[in-house]
Amino acid sequence: MMTGTDPAPFHLRRDTGALPQAVQALAGALPARSLAAVLADANRSAVRKGATSAFGTMSPKPADWYCFQDGDDDTTDWYPQGVACGAQGSHGDAHTFAITWYWKPDGSAAERGVRVSFLSTATRKYRHVLLVEPKGADYRAINIHAGGVAWYGDLLYVADTTRGMRVFDTRHIYEVKGDDDKIGLRGGKYHAFGYRYVMPQVDFWRGAGQARFSFVAVDRSRSPHMLVSGEYVDPASEPGQAGRVARWPLGADGALSAGPDGIAQAAHAFTLPAAKIQGAVSNKGSWYLSQAASSVKNGSLLVLTDGRPAEVRRFPVGPEDLTCCAEKKQLWSVTEFAGRRTVFAVPL
Repeated sequence: MMTGTDPAPFHLRRDTGALPQAVQALAGALPARSLAAVLADANRSAVRKGATSAFGTMSPKPADWYCFQDGDDDTTDWYPQGVACGAQGSHGDAHTFAITWYWKPDGSAAERGVRVSFLSTATRKYRHVLLVEPKGADYRAINIHAGGVAWYGDLLYVADTTRGMRVFDTRHIYEVKGDDDKIGLRGGKYHAFGYRYVMPQVDFWRGAGQARFSFVAVDRSRSPHMLVSGEYVDPASEPGQAGRVARWPLGADGALSAGPDGIAQAAHAFTLPAAKIQGAVSNKGSWYLSQAASSVKNGSLLVLTDGRPAEVRRFPVGPEDLTCCAEKKQLWSVTEFAGRRTVFAVPL
């Protein structure tokens, strides 16, 4: 069961710094594109309910799922981690998903950072957008794990494990047409490793306590709405340790609720009942936890309600972050391992 714990270690300090000025510099140098335009320009196809070994021995299969096309499903350079669905009233909607990937190539290839795939289940098309950190009128790749993403209004919160939360804005997407092997402003031209679109970081909430940020989600069933963050613990390297989750109040503008000192304090914190939790979200009094097993063994979905022992449901192989699509009464996740990657849904 979930056990309440002291939320005091969970606080974040807003550290926007020069990000607004840098984003404005890029806005003056590059053509802005709406998320709708990016989705209309989607250049990859998702296969609905395609053949995949991601489900292993899972029976019944998920209620719905989408497989990535060849080259994304089987690459060993990029790994999907975070998933978030848009909500009514945001630039996205219940048919639009954001999936974060981190760069982990074989060999010693140069860092390419983090990308986000915007997937429309209405058209079954998606497009990758490179997330970048702006520096003046330039930008660079972001070397983080991006283990979770939360979508609230126009904002994407991306987990930065040891540092806090990086924030991106779907109103700030810019088009570039540079070479595949370069990043930023080079020779008077902007590049993004061949990606057509970049999304610069617009805000930063820096961890100011003893907490990690392995994954993130949104609980829209509470008032005010809450950002949910959590810690992944590997028993092999951290024996006897327990991960925690925390809930943070959100303001109407999507920002974390902070005091005059710019510090946001978690409203609630809980100790997780198991290790290897890759994603967590609360909804209407229940907690849903995504638990990994191995690259060939089915994971688990732990459901905890009203202090009762966890209900353990079979989950696909390699489950990661979680997102709740209340409009569909579904819980969605993404699997990470090459050759068996899928964005999938199970009923709440």
